[in-house]
Amino acid sequence: MKNQTVKSNLFLLLTAAIWGLAFVAQRIGAQYIGTFAFNGIRFALGSLSLVPLLFYSAKKSGPEVKSDFSQVFKAGIIAGTVLFIASSFQQIGLTETSAGKAAFITGLYMVIVPLLGIFSKQRIAIFTWIGVAVATVGLYFLSVTENFTIVKADLLELSGAFFWALHILLIDRYIKRIDLLRLSFSQFLTCSVLSLAVAFCTENITLLSIQQASIPILYGGILSVGVAYTLQALGQKHAKPSHAAIILSLESVFAAVGGLIILGEKLGARGYLGCLLMLTGMVLSQVQNFGKTN
Repeated sequence: MKNQTVKSNLFLLLTAAIWGLAFVAQRIGAQYIGTFAFNGIRFALGSLSLVPLLFYSAKKSGPEVKSDFSQVFKAGIIAGTVLFIASSFQQIGLTETSAGKAAFITGLYMVIVPLLGIFSKQRIAIFTWIGVAVATVGLYFLSVTENFTIVKADLLELSGAFFWALHILLIDRYIKRIDLLRLSFSQFLTCSVLSLAVAFCTENITLLSIQQASIPILYGGILSVGVAYTLQALGQKHAKPSHAAIILSLESVFAAVGGLIILGEKLGARGYLGCLLMLTGMVLSQVQNFGKTN
């Protein structure tokens, strides 16, 4: 397996771990503050967390960093808008449905990614399809612990899954020609502005609610947004979208572990079987890279 591919997979795996634990933070935060205020503040924090790195990058790179400002701005607006829609659907759904259903339905983006790739004439290897199938079954065993029914919250999560898949494809397209730090900053800022605009119009934001949700907001802003989305972009530089989707879908595994440790949620035999199948799906998706070197 190529060294760069291994490094990219590790970045994506770390991203999945951070995002998985973010499910716990988002569930806790939803008890104290509205969906759009929560997302608006955490994405604002995510943007701010990148400012020192942006200054360092600009100082190191020199005047040429300004050359593609319009390109970064346009990409940031598009990716940020998709991010706003996806994160909004997810957070609203999390307030109305169980964590198991939310994790499973959101994780369907890993199936949607290669399906969307077909429309862009991207060739998908057979082992990737097998990995998608196995990981999907594993995600089902891991997350669905009740009769699967389509209610309003489930439809919101399903809609969010589509936009998460679209976001992965957009990042894959932009990151090959745009500086990842500036892309991350611009999309986070866009998502924050849109979220706060909706929050001020539809939600009652108080200092007390922000204070009560401070820890989930800090985790969601600095780690889940500032660190994880940047790691995602960095990892996708040398990973196919379908491979990235499978690895990132492991966030459900980490969400289950976080739920067990922090919220006292137990997986049971069914859940552990799901974990095993998901790990198997991730390995199968990488079979075609085995034996390759830089």
